[in-house]
This record gives sequence, C-alpha cells and structure tokens, in this order.
Amino acid sequence: MNDEQLDRYRQEGIKVRIVRDALELNDVVGIVVAWDDEHVLIRRPNRRVIKVKRGYDMRPATEPRHWSNE
Repeated sequence: MNDEQLDRYRQEGIKVRIVRDALELNDVVGIVVAWDDEHVLIRRPNRRVIKVKRGYDMRPATEPRHWSNE
C-alpha cells in the first residue's frame, strides 16, 4: 500500500478492511487516520484507534474479503 493510496482513503473517508489472518473475526475494519513507514492507524467504528503493520492486505471494505497464506 503506497502513501498516495493511503492519503486518498483518508481524504475520502473510505472504510478499509485489513486482513491479518484466515479468521474474518480478526479483520480490522475502519477509516485510515495516519501512517508512517511501518504502521497505519485505523479508527474503528467504536471510535477506538488501532495500529497495524503496513504489510497486511488492505482493501476498501466494500470489496470481497481475500485471504492468501503466502
């Protein structure tokens, strides 16, 4: 995920889904708040903020969930 995409998601308020493992329960869904070289801050619907690594798969929440074990 490059900085331009993250900035577009933040400015447009696009809800994203971060898939961390095979369990959908562990997905992080929310709005991009900020980022640095290693992490992204996501504001979840309950208003809490979570920091996740940028290496995880991140897509708009409207797209189907995709999990790859690679």
